[in-house]
Order: sequence, then C-alpha cells, then structure tokens
Amino acid sequence: MSIPPIAAHADAPPVLSRTVEVEGVQLFYREAGPADAPVLLLLHGFPSSSHMFRDLMPRLTDRYRVIAPDYPGFGHSAAPALSAFAYRFDRLADMIEGLADKLGLKRYVLYLHDYGGPVGFRLALRQPERVRGLIIQNAVANAEGWNPDVTAPMAPFWAKRNAVTEQPFRDLLQPQTTRFQYEHGATLKERLSPDGWTMDQAGLDRPGNHAIQLELLHDYQSNFAAYPAWQRYLRDRQPPILVTWGRNDPFFTLKAVEFYREQVPGTEVHLFDAGHFALETHAPEIARHIRDFMARLPPLE
Repeated sequence: MSIPPIAAHADAPPVLSRTVEVEGVQLFYREAGPADAPVLLLLHGFPSSSHMFRDLMPRLTDRYRVIAPDYPGFGHSAAPALSAFAYRFDRLADMIEGLADKLGLKRYVLYLHDYGGPVGFRLALRQPERVRGLIIQNAVANAEGWNPDVTAPMAPFWAKRNAVTEQPFRDLLQPQTTRFQYEHGATLKERLSPDGWTMDQAGLDRPGNHAIQLELLHDYQSNFAAYPAWQRYLRDRQPPILVTWGRNDPFFTLKAVEFYREQVPGTEVHLFDAGHFALETHAPEIARHIRDFMARLPPLE
C-alpha cells in the first residue's frame, strides 16, 4: 500500500537563513521549526549544500526543529584557502560539532546523505549519547556498498597523487558530471528541477573550489579506514535507523542497504525508483516516512 505524500503544512514556520562562526569560519545554515521541538540535523553530500533540503524542510518544521548546515567550502559557508583550513572529513565533523555546540543541540536525529555519512558517523562516534537515530539516504558505511567501477580510480589516486591519477576526480567537478549525478536513475523527470545541479555547479566553479574538493576527495581514504569503527558503533549502539534510498544510484549499491539491515536488524527501509539525489524527486514521500519514524522514537527525557 502506498503512503500518500504530505504537503508542506499551511502554518509551517518559515525556513530562516543564518550564520554562525566556528573556529573563525563562518558557517551558513538553514533553520526552521519550534526552538523546543525535537531536532533533525540534516547533513548534505557532494557536491551539494543545504539547498538539497529545500523541499524537505517545510514538510517537517511544523513539528520539528530542522537545521541544515553547509560545510566549509560548500554552499554559502566560507571557503578558507587551503593554507588556512585543512579540508579533511575530520575537520568537517569538527565544524558541524562546533555548530551543534553553538546552537545548543543536545540530542538530535542525523540525516546522512553521501558526504553526510562520513561527517555524521564521526559525530556519532564522538558523542553517541546525542544521537537519537539515523536517517540514511544514499550514504555508505561499508566498502561493498560502492559500485566497483566508481572505486577503481581511488586506490591509484590515494597511493600516488599526480595529474594522471587526479584526472578522474577533476572530471567529477565538471558540469556534465554534476548534472549526471542528478539525472541518472531519476524516473519522475517532471519533479527534477535544474535548480539542484545549477546551484551545485555554481559552487564548484568558484575560484579555488576545485582545489578544495580535490583535497576532500583525496582524504576520502580516511572514510574507508574508518568503516570498521562505524560498523562497531552500529553493532554496539543499535541506533534506530530509517533508510530512504534511491535504488538507481550510480555510486552506491543496495549492498549498502542490506549491510545496515545486517548490523541493525530493526532498520526500516524504503526504496524509491530514484537516483543518488532521491530528495529531488521524492521529498514528499520521504518526508512522510521521516515523520512516522520520528513519531516512534522514544520520547526525549
């Protein structure tokens, strides 16, 4: 039986655009919802920003406090030079942890998409008591969850970075590849707005941004190295998990979904006939599942 999509609540609070300084870096974030409501912390992927949550947030903010930050070098956050900021996933997690501290976020549910997985799992390992649950949308925690064609260029790049090994990753930063990430596997074409890939490419095309992205892509090896720790967290903590997944993702496979089910047997899974950016076409349906999931979590103390 299909679940009817939920529209944005007529009296939903407006989504506000704000900034906060963390370690001298200005971080942009979107926020909406009652200040005393349960918190959802939405963590975006590559090459996107909090803009990817534009259709989801208004469908949740009548009941939840929803916060979606941009990492340094992404969206509307500052993009310090490589000499001033180390673009590593540990540092992205530091920034989001600092933002959570500045905003007084004591407990929250994490929404993990793509790069949001490495950032969010680091937060969960550092402060597991803060994490009420995980909403995972096309983010992996096991090597087998990757399409092997995608991972093939990684080892040479990580072993010896030079112009030749870097080229496949420079190709990821081009307009045709950004658009491909949105269009591949998307079936509800009329719901797919060009705003997503246009906004992302504008960010990538800023002076110096290719260098930033290449630093992070080179550091992605730290995530593979961290998979065992993330897996122990899942096994030991057994967090409530909702998986909402675009089944036609060209990067991540359904082996990632099965892995979450194996690690946390109570994992709730909903597959959509969508691609890597499933929110672009299925935000109403995903919002319905999030609301149901959130309503079933143990109450806050």
